[in-house]
Amino acid sequence: MDNRLFINVKPGTTFLDRLTGKTKVRTFLILIFLLIATWDFRVIAPLLVLFVAALLSVKPNWKQIRGLIWFTVIMNLFNLLLLWLVEPDYGMNMCGGSTILFRVNSFHIVTSETLWYFLVRFSKFMATFLLSLTFIQSITPSELAAGLRSIGVPYKICTVVSIAFRYIPDITRDFQNIKISMQARGMELDPKKASLLSRLKQNVFILAPLIISSFDRVGNISNAMDLRGYGKKKTRTYYSEHEDTPGDRVMKYVYLAFLAFYIFLLIYHRIHPAVHEVWCPWIQ
Repeated sequence: MDNRLFINVKPGTTFLDRLTGKTKVRTFLILIFLLIATWDFRVIAPLLVLFVAALLSVKPNWKQIRGLIWFTVIMNLFNLLLLWLVEPDYGMNMCGGSTILFRVNSFHIVTSETLWYFLVRFSKFMATFLLSLTFIQSITPSELAAGLRSIGVPYKICTVVSIAFRYIPDITRDFQNIKISMQARGMELDPKKASLLSRLKQNVFILAPLIISSFDRVGNISNAMDLRGYGKKKTRTYYSEHEDTPGDRVMKYVYLAFLAFYIFLLIYHRIHPAVHEVWCPWIQ
């Protein structure tokens, strides 16, 4: 079970884990749309804090996700660095001002507006990432399928999504088993003994048996579903979906409130369009 990545195959015991798939999917989609709709730090910052608290509440396996979190943070910062190298005064276009703090050279300058925009962009990206990570940590593939079906997605597509998520851990385990088997036959994959290019080439050879075994699994699943008459009816039920709990009823008011706020933002920006995309506190 250590090779499951962070895909849950059975519900946990925390508040978010006990919610129905319908509640989880609807809340996730509304919050994602809300993040997409705004660049206002006054909205993004509270959401970021909320998502950090939500991730902590599901009590994830930090050994499995710590590396992913650090990788995401580093790549986000690296992206901002590249953006600054290409366009040092990017904050002028986004915030509408250019207050120079200091110059690195004749071209590269550091402005307070650019730093503010980078803070907003970093916070928005991390809020989206943490929301997605919390969603994945708190939902099972079956609950995901049930939740997608509740918003009108055809159940055949829901089943495809559910099976794909359910077999990610199995594919990962197969990859590790094939890798160990190839190493036992003399393939060198140790970073201390083989170069990066060599290890990349060796990993390509692992993909061939992995793809073959994956196709075998797809065939077995397809045959089993055909024998059970899958797809003959227009609707279907999900064993993982249960009646709304008190937590679901509370969350219903919560995600409806976020939905109302999202609609308000859309209407407000239509009536009072912003001159610049990013709100900056010292620029009127």
